[in-house]
Amino acid sequence: MLMHTVNLDIRHLKLIVAVTEEQSVTRAGEVLHLTQSALSHQLREIEEKLGTPLFLRMNKKMILTQAGERLLGTAQQVLDEMKRAEDHISQMAANRQGTLRISTECYTCYHWLPDVMKEFRQKFPGVEVKIDAEATHRPIQALLQGKLDLGIVSDVRRDKQLQYRALFEDEFVAVMSTDHPLVARPCLTARDFADQNLILYVAPEESTLFAKMLRPAGVTPARVSTVPLTEAIIEMVKAGLGISVLARWAVKEQIAAGKIVARSLTRRGLHRQWQAVTIKQEMTPAYIDEFIGLLSRPAMPLGKRGIVRFVSDK
Repeated sequence: MLMHTVNLDIRHLKLIVAVTEEQSVTRAGEVLHLTQSALSHQLREIEEKLGTPLFLRMNKKMILTQAGERLLGTAQQVLDEMKRAEDHISQMAANRQGTLRISTECYTCYHWLPDVMKEFRQKFPGVEVKIDAEATHRPIQALLQGKLDLGIVSDVRRDKQLQYRALFEDEFVAVMSTDHPLVARPCLTARDFADQNLILYVAPEESTLFAKMLRPAGVTPARVSTVPLTEAIIEMVKAGLGISVLARWAVKEQIAAGKIVARSLTRRGLHRQWQAVTIKQEMTPAYIDEFIGLLSRPAMPLGKRGIVRFVSDK
């Protein structure tokens, strides 16, 4: 793409507006804090660059030519837009206005974000929160491409450009129908999956279960089905079509209602640590810090329901 050379800059546009409004080089110079000779020199410079006079000098008054009128209209538009941009940026710098673009690596997490967003809006009504669903499963990539301001992830990618802050810890559990044979087990081991139809939210190569439990034990389920909707997985499990592994908080209501049964993975349980990830920078907008604070504090809706255990970010 070719770059077009622009002969004028902002000071030239301000000069055109000032001379037009004051109709006098002397008074325009006072407005712009320039001497009459300096202003006259700049005006001649503009006219030489454009190759045409912009004003007619008549009885000490400055009257716009046709070319001058054309330039004046553009100058007013540009200066007005610059003023609006400066005002907006000043509001952003004061953390009163802006846009917070966020995404997670799990669609289910969007179920609890609205409660956080509602409280956040009360403190920062001028900041719009945009959820980028397209960046789900790849928030870090989107963050590094400048498409996000905040990612909510459970996997840490070592990168000097990124800054992580611990939010909370949740637990993966095996879920199954109420009459499934594995219900008799107090917890499941890797070997228990060997003859099962395992229904996963993501592909095995992206699965925390495979990475932390099955592969280290050398276990491969009899069949693996990928279903990207939590609600669909729960219905399949209820129908006895297989077992799954989901976050306990995501199926708490179904467990409490007796529709499905959950069992811990190993005696210690399989936990994951959620992190807030941002681009590392010298100054982080206060509204980003506030949003992360709402996610990490025990008073968050998840904490009130007792679904996750919160940990310190130290």
